[in-house]
Amino acid sequence: MTIRVAMWSGPRNLSTAMMRSFGARGDCACVDEPFYAHYLLRTGLDHPMRDQVIASQPADWRAARDAMLADGSQPIQYQKHMVQHMLPGMDTGWLDGLTNVFLIREPERVVASFANKRGQPDPAELGFARQRALFDELAARGPRPVVIDSADIRRSPEPALRALCGAIGIPFTAQMLSWTPGAKPHDGVWGAHWYDAVNASIGFAEAEGPLPVLHGALAGLAADLRPDYQALARYRLPVPG
Repeated sequence: MTIRVAMWSGPRNLSTAMMRSFGARGDCACVDEPFYAHYLLRTGLDHPMRDQVIASQPADWRAARDAMLADGSQPIQYQKHMVQHMLPGMDTGWLDGLTNVFLIREPERVVASFANKRGQPDPAELGFARQRALFDELAARGPRPVVIDSADIRRSPEPALRALCGAIGIPFTAQMLSWTPGAKPHDGVWGAHWYDAVNASIGFAEAEGPLPVLHGALAGLAADLRPDYQALARYRLPVPG
């Protein structure tokens, strides 16, 4: 039986490094943002490599879901999801059969990182409100999902990953702490635009310093997003160190 770990985050949240970590285990198959094509078609957003993304995946979210639920090739499957890809009208009942984890990051860091790549962010594209809503929905009808903060992972990778593995019922392995550089076969085609830093890495980056200083609209946006972050942060896994 395959243990299906669904990791829910917004962009610029350490999500690709976490996919690298799970992919390095040796017993885990990874799926990279399976609903991205459907999201782009439904919203009409002009993201980098839009046409290539749409051509690379099922256009119907149901087909993407069914592919993820098919018989697994490994004991563990890691599904990297962007919460904003779960659009209105998409059924979430199938998530009850997954091991759901919510990966969070302080909004000031997300806003600064996203703005550096794409300019002034649209709040909906950052996913904070959607992440909170999905967490509340799943918690209301089943076990409360696990929450882990990216800052804790970068500060103390091994204790954080040990805590995460324990919380989701899989064994920790030191293989999760490092990986080979470069793109991976399971990466989405959009990795050519977004994954430059993680492709150059061989492990988690060091602990982050002080929060970035934002000004004007960016500062206001981060302040507006902070309540959604804090609503989930109250449940984050305790990580020693």
